[in-house]
Amino acid sequence: MLMDAPVTTMLPVKDLERARRFYEGSLGLRPGELKPDGKFTYECGGATLALFPKEGGTKADHTAVSFRVPDIAASIAELKQAGVVFENYDFPGLKTVEHVCVLGAEKAAWFLDTEGNILCLHQDLG
Repeated sequence: MLMDAPVTTMLPVKDLERARRFYEGSLGLRPGELKPDGKFTYECGGATLALFPKEGGTKADHTAVSFRVPDIAASIAELKQAGVVFENYDFPGLKTVEHVCVLGAEKAAWFLDTEGNILCLHQDLG
């Protein structure tokens, strides 16, 4: 039923202009449009990413968006050049080495946006 429906990921942000500077300047997303309801959208890999103002921002403690990349090390290096700071984790079953964790058939690395949303890069290993 929904297999062919376009997907929009909704991310709450405390400061829309600050978030836009991060998504456009640091992540390199092309500016989309400001919707009448206050959402700002980006077209990204065939999906839509929508930032919407929310006073409290995010409450999520999990990955909100994951970007599939062909070369995670190169993507990390490029984003670090743009000022993105990657997380390091050392939990049972989840340990990063140089920001990267191997999870079964993929590698993953996490970072936060300016609003506290947890974002991820992942590379398929197959």
